[in-house]
Formats: sequence, C-alpha cells, structure tokens
Amino acid sequence: MMWAASRYTEAKLESICSELFGDIDKDTVDFVDNYDNSMKEPTLLPVSFPSVLVNANTGIAVGMASSICSFNLEEVCNTAIELIKDPDFDVSEIIKAPDFIGGGQIIYNREEMDSVIQNGRGSIKVRAKYKYDKSNNCIDVFEIPPTTTAEAIIDKIIEKFKAGSLKEISDVRDETDKNGLKITIDLKRGIDPDKLMLKLYKQTPMEDTFSCNFNVLSAGMPQVLGVKNLLLEWIAFRTECVRRRTFYELQKCRDKLHLLQGLQKILLDIDKAISIIRNTEEEKEVVTNLMIGFGIDEIQAEYVAEIKLRHLNREYIIKHTKDIESLVETIKDLEEILAKGQRVKKIIISELQAVVKKFGKPRRSEIIYQADIDEGEAEEPVSNEPVHIFVSREGYFKKITPLSLRMSGEQKVKEGDEIIATYDTTNDVELLFFTNKNQVYKAKADDFEFTKASALGDYVPSKLDMEPEETVVYMALLKEYSGNMLFFFENGKVAKVDMSAYATKTNRKKLIKAYCDKSPLVSALYLQQDAELVLISSAGRHLLFNTAVIASKTTKDTQGVAVLTLKKGQRLMTVRMYVEGEFAKPYRYRTKNLPSTGALLSAEDSGEQMTLI
Repeated sequence: MMWAASRYTEAKLESICSELFGDIDKDTVDFVDNYDNSMKEPTLLPVSFPSVLVNANTGIAVGMASSICSFNLEEVCNTAIELIKDPDFDVSEIIKAPDFIGGGQIIYNREEMDSVIQNGRGSIKVRAKYKYDKSNNCIDVFEIPPTTTAEAIIDKIIEKFKAGSLKEISDVRDETDKNGLKITIDLKRGIDPDKLMLKLYKQTPMEDTFSCNFNVLSAGMPQVLGVKNLLLEWIAFRTECVRRRTFYELQKCRDKLHLLQGLQKILLDIDKAISIIRNTEEEKEVVTNLMIGFGIDEIQAEYVAEIKLRHLNREYIIKHTKDIESLVETIKDLEEILAKGQRVKKIIISELQAVVKKFGKPRRSEIIYQADIDEGEAEEPVSNEPVHIFVSREGYFKKITPLSLRMSGEQKVKEGDEIIATYDTTNDVELLFFTNKNQVYKAKADDFEFTKASALGDYVPSKLDMEPEETVVYMALLKEYSGNMLFFFENGKVAKVDMSAYATKTNRKKLIKAYCDKSPLVSALYLQQDAELVLISSAGRHLLFNTAVIASKTTKDTQGVAVLTLKKGQRLMTVRMYVEGEFAKPYRYRTKNLPSTGALLSAEDSGEQMTLI
C-alpha cells in the first residue's frame, strides 16, 4: 500500500506556530503513547501565550459542548501580564469584547459581556459591516458574523425576496475574490441603503448571535471558566512549563560541565592519555585505565576515549575547556530561576511581550454601543393589513390573508392536534407567548410568514428559540400595552397584572418571571376591560365574579388574591367567560363585606352551587 501524497499529509504553518511547539523537546510537557503505541505524543503543547482565548474553538462531545470565541492576541497577552503582576486585576479594563477573525461589528451589551468574561457563558450579537457604492447604487458587505457564511446570507436574501418582504433589492451576488469577502446587493432607485441594511439585519443572518460556553478540561475535569480564570489556569500551566524547561537545561549544563572538567584534566598531560590508550592490551580496559590514570569517573573517561585522534591536540582541548567558566555562570543563573518564583514570572512576561511585539495586530471586530445603534434606527412601519391567525394546541401558528383563507379548504393540523384559538386582526399586532416555564416571549405578527390553510404553520417554540421542553400555554394579542393579564391558579388564587409590566424600553424578546410559579397555572386571559367570569372547581362548584373587584398589580409574578376557597383535595379546574342569561334560576347573593386582604367569597352555599358577587 502506498502512502498518501504530501499535499494530503503536510501543511504549511504560520510563523506564530513556533510559539506553540517551542521547547517541546525540553521536557516542558508530559508525553503519552499514541493510538497504536508506536510513538509518543504530547498531552498538551507548551504554548507561550494563551492560545485557548486567541483561537476560536467550537465542539460537541458526549453530553457536553464547548464554544469559545476568539479574542485579540495583544489584549489577551497584556491582560495575562497584568494578572501575573496582580491576580486581582480586572480583566475587563483591557478585554472589552471578543475579536473575531472575520471582523464585523460587536453590539456591546454590558450585562452579557460581563457574563462572558466573568462566567464563560453568554451571547454576543455581531452584525455585518458594509459600505454603499453610490456610483453603482449597490451595497458591498465585506465582513459578516462568525456564525454564518456568505452562501447562507445570499440564500436567505433570495428567500425573503421571493416571499415579497425585500422588494427594495434587484440583485444579490457573491463577489468574493483574492482580496477578501464581498457580497454585493444591487438596489432599486430611491432606496435608502442604511434603512435597507437595518431590515436585512433583522431578517437575515447579517446580524447573528455567537453563544459562548467556555467549557474546557482543567486537570482532566470539564469546567466552565470565565476569561480571568482561564488566564489564571494558563499562567499556572506556563509557570510549570518554564520550571521544567529550566530544570532540563540545568541538567544539560551540569552534564556538559562534568564532561569538560574531565577533558580539562587530560589537558595536563595529553601524552600520558595517548600512552595509556596505546599500551592498553584490551579495548574494554581503556576506560578503566583512563579513570585510574587521571582520577576521573567512568562517564568522563568514556567521553575522552571517544575523542577522535585528530582532536587530541592542545588547541582543541583548550578551545572546549574555555566554556567551563560560562557554564558555571549559566548553572548558577538557572539554579536561581528555580529558587525564585519572581524570576519565572519575569521570564513569562518577557515571552508574552515578545509575542505581542512580533505577532500583535489591531482589532478586527469593531465595538459599537447600543445607544449609538438606537439613534435614527426606528423600525419601518409594519403594514396593518387584515389577517387571520390560528393557533393549535401543540403550538403551531398560522397567519393567513383573508383572500387566501377564502380560497382555502379545511385547516391542516398534525394528527392529534387541533385549532384552539382563531383571531381576526391586523398584521401590526403584538404577540405575547406565555409558556409553561413562567416566561413570556414577545413577537409581532409581522415576524411570521404568511402561509396557507394546507400548511402546518410555524412551530412557535422553534421560531422563538424557546428552551427545551418549553411550550406555549397562552397567546395574547395587543396593539398597545393597556388592559390586564389574569392568571388563574389551582389553589383558587387569581393574579391581575397590568400590561404595562410587560412593556420594555429596549427591544427585549424574552421576559422571565412572567407570572407566579407558586401554584400550577390553570388558565390565562388578556382583558382590555373588566368582565364577568365563571370559575369551576374540581367539586363542580361554580363562582361568578367580576374582575373589577381584583386590584391590578404591576409586579408580574404576584401571587394574586384568593378568589375561590377550596377544601382539601379540591382545586380550580376551569375558567370561562360568563354568557348573559345562562343561569335562568335566581341565586342568593352573598352580601357581607370583602376582607381587607382582597379575598373574595367562596362557592360553598348550601343547595345551589353558584355564588354571585
């Protein structure tokens, strides 16, 4: 069998790779057997700078994953130097944000960035960089987020163009060449390129999120470490490498000094050495006779015996023995390095400074702040055309135009699924999706594509990037944050939350603690005005009450007030709107005053199982 050609087995390395493999032959790291025990391989590389933070690494293993973004080499090395001097140094003073090799613009979010730097977890929003070519009326995109590709961006633009949501574009193509990446977007006349790019950021991967999970192996154990802890781990590792290298060099110098000291003794009488070798009858006795004749040990005698005949002259021996003095000084210096930890720190710092001087480059990724983005970045108005919205029990969402609905047949759903809510509304309404994990996800009807009755629609948990096993329990439609959300719990309590509690100044898509988690949620309801509702318990008792008697709260996860008093083992089962005149029989009114706590009357009348409040 022939071996593979060199073009498959060889690779040209950048000059910086010398910093990865330097001193690997000086016992700086441990070696283990390779896969077939035919040779040894290093467990780690004795890299002279924190490469784990400079090279982006993403991988998935059994039961765990790792995603480490890249940082600027100069910033990382300078931060490591400061940490060597002071372990309590604040790394965020130098490292503000990652630095991706593909550039792009990092949208700085202080909270998320602190989480990444301190804890090793978080997400970083990156958007593409572009310039407008006025002469050709086109946009040239030359830097994109690290999580996407030019092909993916172009495919998404084409998809949106066919769907009719990017009518401002006449053509898009990939013009990447030896000069670098370039996506060219031709515009129609009169189109504002900046406004179009804001739209592309929203609808395509030109703005994407890099999720960080700094999961690394430390001492053989997986750990999620922040930037500071990763640098401290590297400093400890590099300190051990420098110590091992120093000890290796010390041993080599001692061995060489030992041999030269034996050679120096030969200098006293070269003729005697030649005579001993010449007059020794058996070869194996040469070393022993030299040891006796000059008072040297076996190693020194072996070294002298192996010298070539042409080198047995005074010049050769004097030349080599001159190194003895410098070796003594070198040994003394190496011993001092091992004895003093500060010397080791200075060596590491000098090596880092050399790396910065030789390989340091300016940042590629530009940092922009949210305040700068918000200026003049008003969203384009969304059309208010009428739409029909359908939501299924399993979380499928359909948005259909009236014309398409008239031409369609029966609504298609998955086997075992059913349509549970239908809305006649407009395309500009806000949607609030409350989930089983006490969270709410905010979206707009415009965020969803138009579809047909014959399609399943969008699966909401996937569309909104919900957590695993998170499902929608209620969807509220609103045009402005007025009215109230009502939450009904199994323990008989009802929480009334003002919708202003869900309004945010920033464009946040997810809010935690959307409602109380002290008791299982039975039902949720959005009301713009107070109304009469019917509550039904597991014992079959009914309670009719008006929501106006409950005070509205601005705390989203308020526990609410006790509306239905339940006996042990009972729970609230159903909530529905009251239908005028549905109870033909008159009922007894409970007339006592409400308690100061706001608890309402219980459905425990004898005879009839209905209480009117």
